[in-house]
Amino acid sequence: MEVTCLLLLALIPLHCRGQGVYAPAQAQIVHAGQACVVKEDNISERVYTIRESDTLVLQCLVSGHPRPQVRWTKTAGSASDKFQETSVFNETLRIERIARTQGGRYYCKAENGVGVPAIKSIRVDVQYLDEPVLTVHQTVSDVRGNFYQEKTVFLRCTVSSNPPARFIWKRGSDTLSHSQDNGVDIYEPLYTQGETKVLKLKNLRPQDYASYTCQVSVRNVCGIPDKAITFRLTNTTAPPALKLSVNETLVVNPGENVTVRCLLTGGDPLPQLHWSHGPGPLPLGALAQGGTLSIPSVQARDSGYYNCTATNNVGNPAKKTVNLLVRSLKNATFQITPDVIKESENIQLGQDLKLSCHVDAVPQEKVTYQWFKNGKPARMSKRLLVTRNDPELPAITSSLELIDLHFSDYGTYLCVASFQGSPVPDLSIEVNISSETVPPTISVPKGRGVVTVREGSPAELQCEVRGKPRPPVLWSRVDKEAALLPSGLALEETPDGKLRLERVSRDMSGTYRCQTARYNGFNVRPREAQVQLTVHFPPEVEPSSQDVRQALGRPVLLRCSLLRGSPQRIASAVWRFKGQLLPPPPVVPAATEATDHADLRLDTLTRDSSGSYECSVSNDVGSATCLFQVSAKAYSPEFYFDTPNPTRSHKLSKNYSYVLQWTQREPDAVDPVLNYRLSIRQLNQHNAIVKAIPVRRVEKGQLLEYILTDLRVPHSYEIRLTPYTTFGAGDMASRIIHYTEPINSPNLSDNTCHFEDEKICGYTQDLTDNFDWTRQNALTQNPKRSPNTGPPTDISGTPEGYYMFIETSRPRELGDRARLVSPLYNASAKFYCVSFFYHMYGKHIGSLNLLVRSRNKGALDTHAWSLSGNKGNAWQQAHVPINPSGPFQMMSH
Repeated sequence: MEVTCLLLLALIPLHCRGQGVYAPAQAQIVHAGQACVVKEDNISERVYTIRESDTLVLQCLVSGHPRPQVRWTKTAGSASDKFQETSVFNETLRIERIARTQGGRYYCKAENGVGVPAIKSIRVDVQYLDEPVLTVHQTVSDVRGNFYQEKTVFLRCTVSSNPPARFIWKRGSDTLSHSQDNGVDIYEPLYTQGETKVLKLKNLRPQDYASYTCQVSVRNVCGIPDKAITFRLTNTTAPPALKLSVNETLVVNPGENVTVRCLLTGGDPLPQLHWSHGPGPLPLGALAQGGTLSIPSVQARDSGYYNCTATNNVGNPAKKTVNLLVRSLKNATFQITPDVIKESENIQLGQDLKLSCHVDAVPQEKVTYQWFKNGKPARMSKRLLVTRNDPELPAITSSLELIDLHFSDYGTYLCVASFQGSPVPDLSIEVNISSETVPPTISVPKGRGVVTVREGSPAELQCEVRGKPRPPVLWSRVDKEAALLPSGLALEETPDGKLRLERVSRDMSGTYRCQTARYNGFNVRPREAQVQLTVHFPPEVEPSSQDVRQALGRPVLLRCSLLRGSPQRIASAVWRFKGQLLPPPPVVPAATEATDHADLRLDTLTRDSSGSYECSVSNDVGSATCLFQVSAKAYSPEFYFDTPNPTRSHKLSKNYSYVLQWTQREPDAVDPVLNYRLSIRQLNQHNAIVKAIPVRRVEKGQLLEYILTDLRVPHSYEIRLTPYTTFGAGDMASRIIHYTEPINSPNLSDNTCHFEDEKICGYTQDLTDNFDWTRQNALTQNPKRSPNTGPPTDISGTPEGYYMFIETSRPRELGDRARLVSPLYNASAKFYCVSFFYHMYGKHIGSLNLLVRSRNKGALDTHAWSLSGNKGNAWQQAHVPINPSGPFQMMSH
């Protein structure tokens, strides 16, 4: 059988003439690429289903004039309203190897400045099926009234999937169900959301020792195959058990080599061992081999918890933890606390005094302290007490209390912290007590209360501390809630009271607080002061660049405005025209106080005064520039992309014509457009044809039209269109037009899809059919095709004419299909007429069918026309009315 089909689709076009063709954007999302299915869910929203790692292609079909700009955005998830920060500005959204995290609602926003933007959305549902995980748990319980134990085994199968997976349990090759075997029970645990199924083996029997398989399936959605996992249950199946070769707390000295062994004491199947460290990964150089962990030359930074975990998917994983402590001493501090009872902040004879000493130690509780006075060990007495773990101070702190301070108690006290019997060096700190030991005061040096610097320069904030001893100074920010310092810290210590900032930025401006620390000094209320930092930066202006259009002879006002800067004022403004300095504009009395903008007035725009104007604004720190391009040039034309069926082909001459339509952007902004200069250049050619198109008064929104003729099939052309006024040439607009076999209206019957183009009018071969259509003519047809079948030529009767052809003789079989799918049509008419010629000649001819696939909400195929059997050795014509509900495709098979 041969079936030959020549298609012509005709539509009832929407005519746009005169004024008012400006129209708000309209949008429709259609899909392409490796999609599984587009479905409707229970709330009637569009859901696009796709397999993980496939390619997502969404296209936003738009109409409206001027041509709408398209922006794609996405919510973070199906239940979230938070948009991603990045957007895609393109009519087609393409995501290669889509991941499950990229599912969610995608929005297409089309806007052209007319009316409100058009927003359409579709929810993308990413389908996947991970490998299942099978774990085994068992319980043993006494049965009252009987002298035996009941052993129950639970096989738990868990998988992550979308949609929820279906579970099938098998013993050997037999499928299990509790209706067929009362010794088993299959159920879904609570709160697992369809991700888990449990097989319960009640009162374990001998036949229950077998191999069990958990098979998971998403019912071949998106072609995802089933997956399975198998576990063999025996009478020796047991969870893992562990023991350690060392104590759970291991204290070592720095530099030692550490080896910890994790030993298996049970488990069937044989468990796998794994070492981990918290926080962070294992130390650099550490070696975990089986159950043995080795750390060479251990350091203080290697302290932490080391976990040995054994898993065999039976019961819970076994875990043993070693707390490795590497001895260290650091950060020795002291505090001087005057008599708390008498609320004194000064050291006075006859009152009590407490000296405290603390170091950060590992392990903290093992550190010991010893006090010395003037180089000799301090002796305990009724007036000298040494205590540990003062509740008012950090843990493991040593305090020396002097009761009823005497003059003889003045001197130098030394606190020494150590680990007895350890090679870790001792750490000590001195405290001097005398009549000169006084609480601190803090102040800002004269002239340093406000620090002013330029952005990008270094800055130094300073506070002076007096007193003995001098404690460290702590810096913080005052004027911003929870603000961090430039270092990233909320509080920063400086030993000399100076906060040094490198390359300051404007966001560092503000008030900074300096205060005395309560350690390495008096344990009294902190003293504090404040410093103001002011960062000067160059001005920012608007507009940075502006295109100013005006008719000749009219006045023009140029304004350069200060947006921000420090200082926030204009110190000077200089105007230039084409790079040449202009005299200062006259001062307007009402504007003498204006420090936030600079104006330049042109009383009359002429050809000589048209050009580039530059305003340089300074605030004594730096400068910024506003650029103005002033002219009487006409704006560019706006091509009209919604022309119904712009291509008209002429088969006999191998030419085609194209209906070019456009509007003029803001025609009243400048002098009237007198004519247009049209340039037509075939792609890959250098020469262009230039034509003048005279016009009368052009109104805003008026649709202009010019028919391009003698274009060669199937070549594409670059079109350039330039408006001309009394000023001269305006802005040029360009576009590329391509030859396509057109969709036509009934009164344009000479314009058909002849399949002369190798792209066959944008039709494609369906990938799901059994064989393909062939494009051929009398010169290229297969001479071995079945005799007494098919046409000798196409409808024109010429040997050069092409048509689409299928051969259904051997090796074709009954039921085989060849399907040709049209492009996606996005016209706005309600009714169409599909007109085509067919040739059905031969024995066992089969059927020719026409289907319409509507893509308004999902894909819906509708049978529109069918014909079967031998219709003779002649071309015949069919006319099929259709009324699709939205964007549609045609399919012939």
